[in-house]
Amino acid sequence: MSYIGRDPQYGAFEKQALTADGSTTTFTLDYALGSASSILVSVAGVHQEPETAYNLGSNGTTIVFTAAPASGDTVFIVFLGVALEVATVGSAAITGRTALTTSAAADLFLTYDDSASSLKKITNTNLTKTLDISGQTELSALAADDDVLLIFDTSASAIKKIQKSNIAATLSYVTRNATGDGSTSTVTVTNGTAVDNVLVFENGVLQKPTTDYQISGTTLTFQGGAPASGVAIQIRELPR
Repeated sequence: MSYIGRDPQYGAFEKQALTADGSTTTFTLDYALGSASSILVSVAGVHQEPETAYNLGSNGTTIVFTAAPASGDTVFIVFLGVALEVATVGSAAITGRTALTTSAAADLFLTYDDSASSLKKITNTNLTKTLDISGQTELSALAADDDVLLIFDTSASAIKKIQKSNIAATLSYVTRNATGDGSTSTVTVTNGTAVDNVLVFENGVLQKPTTDYQISGTTLTFQGGAPASGVAIQIRELPR
């Protein structure tokens, strides 16, 4: 009879003999299984029915008979398809497994290679080796402070998330207003302010850094002498 599709693939058919004593119902298997139907079981020459005459236990690592095989009975198991390139995960095969909360760089994961139409293994480091964001919708508005962005942490060699508000501190502007008195030629500014980091106005006229004023520490000094009495002075410290 013809067969449509890929040819069936089989692994090695392994056999395991069990020693019956009339009381033992649970035996350790040579290979872990995902389904009770993955083996053929014979007791005294009689084929046993899966999930009726026996079931799997301990996450597929043991076989548990409903009734203990009699002492002296010939009992053996034939494993169907052991050593196939990739294992088939049966129903409840991972039930009870501990969830992994972290993974090391050398940990292996199973992935489906679409180009080869097969399951393959991949290391954790290669899962985040590249990040393809092509085709993603661009944010058309200004990102909110609680929006999360992706960055590459060079100290940890890993992609991490960061909240937008943590990228830079909120910018603050300091504005200082004063009135000339014809004798005072200095104004106090924030410590660390540089001469090119401020805008200085006299009656709305922008003054030239270094030529019209200098800054040393917390003191801004007008180079042309004290502003005349009544002159409106405004100093705007720009964010650093």
